[in-house]
Amino acid sequence: MDTKVTYKGLPLVRNNNEIYYGDPSKEYIVYLNVVSTKQVDGQEIADKVQVALISTDTSLDFMQRIKKQGVKSGLYDALDVGGVWLKSTLNN
Repeated sequence: MDTKVTYKGLPLVRNNNEIYYGDPSKEYIVYLNVVSTKQVDGQEIADKVQVALISTDTSLDFMQRIKKQGVKSGLYDALDVGGVWLKSTLNN
């Protein structure tokens, strides 16, 4: 059985400290990079997370693919703002 992780109905894929959120067949996805972590009750959690709305056009240089970017405190805040950016951009 192949289990796929989703968040609010969209795929969520993690590779070490990088997380990709969204449908890669669409024009944009959200890229998250966990910059730092902290210990909370013995668990390591994301502290500072870089979030960027990026084009899925791989013919472009990575820096050219970035439409919006910022840094958020915590993974939830980063996913939340990234999700808003993604939904707004794909609906236009």
